[in-house]
Amino acid sequence: MAGQTEMIITGILQSIDDGALNPGDLIEDSTLIARYGVSRTPVREALIQLEAEGLLIRAPRKGAVIFKPTLEQFLSILEVHAKLEGQAAGLAARRLSAKHASALEAATVACEAHAKQHGDNAPDAYYQLNLDFHRVVAEAAGNTFLLDMIKSNARKLMAYYRARYHYRGVIAASAVEHRQITTLILARDSGNAEKAMEQHVSFDHVTAMDLLAALS
Repeated sequence: MAGQTEMIITGILQSIDDGALNPGDLIEDSTLIARYGVSRTPVREALIQLEAEGLLIRAPRKGAVIFKPTLEQFLSILEVHAKLEGQAAGLAARRLSAKHASALEAATVACEAHAKQHGDNAPDAYYQLNLDFHRVVAEAAGNTFLLDMIKSNARKLMAYYRARYHYRGVIAASAVEHRQITTLILARDSGNAEKAMEQHVSFDHVTAMDLLAALS
């Protein structure tokens, strides 16, 4: 039973990461039962766990929907997320291993190459490269609890970050900022790496409103 529950959770999380599930999308028990060939019990348990993480909201006899924040919730989550990502960059600068240094450089180069080759095109492909960059930074921090918190918060904002890369000039700016953050981490400049990452992942109030409207 536990294995079935974990399988369903993993599948839903992957759909959020891939953009197949977006804020406000309905998840029906019957669909999950048919897709995974399981009974209602592991489906119910999976949804309970995801609700506890704040990733979806369940309603009696209506299934569940992917969490869709209000503007106030969006800005509150973003404030926390920026601090978490910043802390990860700061810790990465202090604890960087040779393995993570190599992975960080590779992830940064991949973002730069995409921006140079495609410009504003293929934003969803760039977003996956962006996720890889942030994953490497978080893993380089060497704190599994921090990594889990970043992943959980990121999934609440993921659709909005993905939508942001459809705006003109954002991909190029992102790649430049990734290089700046990488340079600071490689130089083991913890304080400035933390500040640069916080700024990198933040949105201003107007941009937040635009993104919420775009996905309404």
